[in-house]
Amino acid sequence: MGLLRSTAVVSGFTQVSRVLGLVRDIVFAALFGAVAGTDAFFVAFKVPNFLRRMFAEGAFSQAFVPVVSEYRAKREHAEAADLVRHVSGTLGGVLLALTVLAILASPALVWIFAPGFAIKSDPLKFELTAHMLRITFPYLLFISLTALAGGVLNSYGRFAVPAFTPVLLNLSLIGAAIWLRPYPTEPVVALAWGVLIAGVAQLAFQLPFLARIRLLARPRWGWRHPGVRRVLRLMLPAMFGSSVAQINLLFDTAVASFLVTGSVTWLYYSDRLAEYPLGVFGTALGTVILPALSEKHARGSAEDFNRTLDWALRWVLLIGTPATVGLIALAGPLLSTLFQHGKFDVSDVHMASLSLMAYSAGLLGFMGVKILAPGYYARQDTRTPVRIAVVAMLTNIVLNVAFAAPMAYNHIPGAHAGLALATSIAAFVNAGLLLRGLRRAGVYRPGTGWGRVAAQVLVANGIMLALLLYLRGELAEWSAWGTSQRAAHLLGLIAAAAGAYFAALWLLGVRLRQFRSPAPADERAGGRQDK
Repeated sequence: MGLLRSTAVVSGFTQVSRVLGLVRDIVFAALFGAVAGTDAFFVAFKVPNFLRRMFAEGAFSQAFVPVVSEYRAKREHAEAADLVRHVSGTLGGVLLALTVLAILASPALVWIFAPGFAIKSDPLKFELTAHMLRITFPYLLFISLTALAGGVLNSYGRFAVPAFTPVLLNLSLIGAAIWLRPYPTEPVVALAWGVLIAGVAQLAFQLPFLARIRLLARPRWGWRHPGVRRVLRLMLPAMFGSSVAQINLLFDTAVASFLVTGSVTWLYYSDRLAEYPLGVFGTALGTVILPALSEKHARGSAEDFNRTLDWALRWVLLIGTPATVGLIALAGPLLSTLFQHGKFDVSDVHMASLSLMAYSAGLLGFMGVKILAPGYYARQDTRTPVRIAVVAMLTNIVLNVAFAAPMAYNHIPGAHAGLALATSIAAFVNAGLLLRGLRRAGVYRPGTGWGRVAAQVLVANGIMLALLLYLRGELAEWSAWGTSQRAAHLLGLIAAAAGAYFAALWLLGVRLRQFRSPAPADERAGGRQDK
């Protein structure tokens, strides 16, 4: 399966998951609003979710996929199965112990991740968060094993199943919000149970597909297994390097816990919308190129490695730039259409739109990290991204204080947006340093035509932005409309913007065939010989 086709498969299933994620958030906003209970749940969900992205989607996947890809390319199937058996047993044992400790120490974790809930003497938020964290934390164990299964399937070219799996999380949370909400004393606790149910369901869903490729076996503890030790050596530094964006978002939450009630919830909804194009496209592209780059490195194909990176970065420019412009221009209308129902009112829309615009400004940086970091991990270099991540994290911390603290101290509304802007700038610092490192090492050399394509994309985005600003209207108008009128107008704006962007690109001479998957060097050589 070609890279472009694989990316389309992953992107398509991710699109389904993200749409259901929006439905999930619409249900949350309508049933719960932006109150103390939702602030508590989003912290209780963010803690295991953050660790999931470090252990599972972050460090573990970046360390495990290159190793299992190498086993597949160079060793017998039985050796690959033995690696999976010992890695799953070791990872599961470590995470089981961590889960037990976290359940016992949940109040301490709330102190660490949301200190404002305790320092501001808000017993409802603090106790409710600690209670829900005991329910949600086991999700980390199940979803990390799910990520292991997904990494194996991706390495064997089975991208569809791991891409579809997150759909089950959204279905579980929607079901919990609607049907379990009447049962707990605090209705929002139903969402915590939905998280736990989702973790079990996602792992169970992938196991039959592992069995089909004969890689489902009883896990075994294997601390001394050579493959496990290689994964661990790569994973430990990567735990920090690949997850700096999540560390920054978590730091945003910790600072937001000191701000006015609703700040954590506003940041959550704006981050969710900014994550939509990142997940549908950036993460999908990064997921596909990691095993491809790992295999090319294992085979010593430096030219193919470079062409694959260049191809992915061009797609980031083509898709990420209009996504950024569109989210910034339509922040208010998007939030009003999706979430202004029930308990989520117009003031919540306004406050969330401030942080959505700030997060969206960093979208190209976030996508860049998704593409550039695999350029290091595929070569089993996890130390360089760590050093770069330290710089990016320190940048975020300094800017958080510089942007948010003065606004919060002077009681200026929108201090939470300063946190989002700091995270966006840190993402660009991270991506820029990753790119510089790859170029200095001679691993990546930009292909021809970058300047021309960048100019064409810039002009097309300018045309699209002018059209959106002319047609979108004021937020007060959107708030006065009914849901169906908002939805129809928003869909019309999105269709008009997309049409204007791609029409402008076509008139400027851009053709999609310029962005087709790069052919391997031997195929290109063979093609020239045939001629």
